[in-house]
Amino acid sequence: MGNCCRSPAAVAREDVDSFHHHHGSGGGAGAGAGGGKNHHHHSKRLVVLKNGAGDFPGGIDDKYLLDRELGRGEFGVTYLCMDRDTKELLACKSISKRKLRTAVDVEDVRREVAIMRHLPRNPSIVSLKEACEDESAVHLVMELCEGGELFDRIVARGHYTERAAAAVTRTIVEVVQLCHRHGVIHRDLKSENFLFANKKENSPLKAIDFGLSIFFKPGERFSEIVGSPYYMAPEVLKRNYGPEIDIWSAGVILYILLCGVPPFWAETEQGVAQAILRGLIDFKREPWPSVSENAKDLVQKMLEPDPKLRLTAKHVLEHPWLQNAKKAPNVPLGDVVKSRLKQFSRMNRFKRRALRVIADHLSTEEVEDIKDMFKVMDTDNDGIVSYEELKNGLTKFGSHLVDSEVQMLIEAVDTSGKGKLDYGEFVAVSLHLQRMANDEHLRRAFSYFDKDGNGYIEPEELREALAEDGATDSMDVANDILQEVDTDKDGKISYDEFVAMMKTGTDWRKASRHYSRGRFNSLSIKLMKDGSLNLGNE
Repeated sequence: MGNCCRSPAAVAREDVDSFHHHHGSGGGAGAGAGGGKNHHHHSKRLVVLKNGAGDFPGGIDDKYLLDRELGRGEFGVTYLCMDRDTKELLACKSISKRKLRTAVDVEDVRREVAIMRHLPRNPSIVSLKEACEDESAVHLVMELCEGGELFDRIVARGHYTERAAAAVTRTIVEVVQLCHRHGVIHRDLKSENFLFANKKENSPLKAIDFGLSIFFKPGERFSEIVGSPYYMAPEVLKRNYGPEIDIWSAGVILYILLCGVPPFWAETEQGVAQAILRGLIDFKREPWPSVSENAKDLVQKMLEPDPKLRLTAKHVLEHPWLQNAKKAPNVPLGDVVKSRLKQFSRMNRFKRRALRVIADHLSTEEVEDIKDMFKVMDTDNDGIVSYEELKNGLTKFGSHLVDSEVQMLIEAVDTSGKGKLDYGEFVAVSLHLQRMANDEHLRRAFSYFDKDGNGYIEPEELREALAEDGATDSMDVANDILQEVDTDKDGKISYDEFVAMMKTGTDWRKASRHYSRGRFNSLSIKLMKDGSLNLGNE
């Protein structure tokens, strides 16, 4: 059975070695994706997990019964599944090999599996039962978490207090400490990546997604911009960071837990980036005046702009507010916090649904077109597009960007710092320009919700779409979303209102390899209607 029956430690070591061998240190996006030469032509022979090639020759159904869809990321679909022998209910994340378009994509999946195998078993981390593959996909079979997302659970509770926020924070920071001790930076800590194991009141909270995590050595720095905008540390935006970024993200979650809104907020992604770099934290609005001084002190120290001065996981866990968590105020933080949390988590749910529609509809033709465009632009056929080639090529394809903007585009994706783009990076730029310059993708997502095609998403249409997503409270969710998105208050969502929502504070991973991985919810380079270019970081 290939990988599925070998010792996890042996596999982790092998995969980690292979990862460092391929990438060297620093894990740059460009590494190993040389100029399209590693492009996998949907080959049935693609082996992702080394010895795992023939784990399930007849498909995963040999051993597991896959049931309904539980969730969908930009790369994989998670299904409820049952072990045919033991009848145990599990979750199976299936990553389609068709989406693994470059050597870097394959490395990313290997690394996610290697990290999950490498981290010790812990009640606060979802456990990987096995990783295996068949001809069409790589499957990660994990324990099932049925208790729902972190913020949704809090909103559903009648009584929510500082004491409850302290318990959640302790779990999150213990996960960070465990990762750092074992040489892993999580890089994508956010509320959606924490699920409750079950519906019981005392259910454990578990970290569930290591798709952006990376191995690090002491002192090693990284430059890839990854993560979600609200939770991103300033040094990520400055493209020079280490493990300290996880404490910042945990600090953002703590701030939201205590007041219901993110600490750095703006109408646009650039605005969010600027707010993060300014680093001013508001402790004046409700409910902060009634929050304990100890809690505020911890938030301040986790959101310290200088990573050298920021608390480590150990120091956070030793902070008086967490040491005396049982003595933290048990006074409800109030309805305002709960209603804000509700809004925040529901909005994200709607956006994630829309972004999925966009990702699902990116056709093979579009990817093939990009490949052809790369060949046309790469005039000297060296498998790399230089600054000059990109500039001339963009003019040829009708995109009128001034020199400084082409330069910025290259800088945004050129992780090797050579001032040139390899195939994987080129895919990133092209998808981005395409997605922004041509709002066909947003139109397509809009019409997915606008079932009767009358130009508006009505409450019932919104409710149906969210119900398809498994929301049991879809009527309430739809009402909350309408409140927020329907700016002219006519009781429905117009296309312009939909676009405005999609373009504010969306998840944003820099146009880097994550685009070529099919991570389309990162719209940080905005090609404005007048053709000018706006970059989502300073």
